[in-house]
Amino acid sequence: MTKPRRLAVVAPEPTSQRARAYQGFTQQILAGGIKPGQFVSQRELMTLLDMPLGAVREMIPRLEAAGLVKTVPQRGLQIAHVDLKLVRNAFQLRAMIEREAVRHFVAVVSDAELAAIAAAHEAVLARARAGQADGALLDDAQAVDWGLHDRMVDALGNEILSEIYRVNSLRIRLIRLEQAVLTPAGLVPAMQEHLQFIAALQQRDADTAWRLLEAHLDSARVRALAGPGAAALPPFERRHS
Repeated sequence: MTKPRRLAVVAPEPTSQRARAYQGFTQQILAGGIKPGQFVSQRELMTLLDMPLGAVREMIPRLEAAGLVKTVPQRGLQIAHVDLKLVRNAFQLRAMIEREAVRHFVAVVSDAELAAIAAAHEAVLARARAGQADGALLDDAQAVDWGLHDRMVDALGNEILSEIYRVNSLRIRLIRLEQAVLTPAGLVPAMQEHLQFIAALQQRDADTAWRLLEAHLDSARVRALAGPGAAALPPFERRHS
């Protein structure tokens, strides 16, 4: 009798150095280690990301294609500069993706998951109202806030769309770093807006959920531009169903 062939066990391919360098770059944006408009050399990125020069060089075309950096002759790499055009485009793209996401999410998310999401928001809000406005609270609030938006987009099951949304989120993080808007004063209204939106999801009311989410995104845009130059921002382009 012929013995059955043994199938070779193929180990999962390790994450490439280029992918790790990109992940490190995005973490530096989230942590504020890389600033909008900043010039940085490839060797400085090597040190910042703790990656070899080859991985950094392989990562750069991906960053350029995403509009996160540009090469400036004789000066090096410049991190995306925040201007009114970037703000308008980033928030318009975010609204377009999230409108599709919320209408799908309201139909597929479970009651249990919505209850857990609401509880996480309420916990952050309670800490803020109790005067615990430290760095840990702001970090937790940021994670809860963006976690809900990321979850809705990922629920679409479209990896291409999720990647586009993640890159756009990095642009918005750069905008927020430039304007330094993540403050205790802005945290409470942001959490309240989210809880109203979550309540609409729990009622399975897609129209109200989108209306509230659109208003939340508009508020986020205004908060992102609080400070000098904010008055020059053109009206947010709304897209109603």
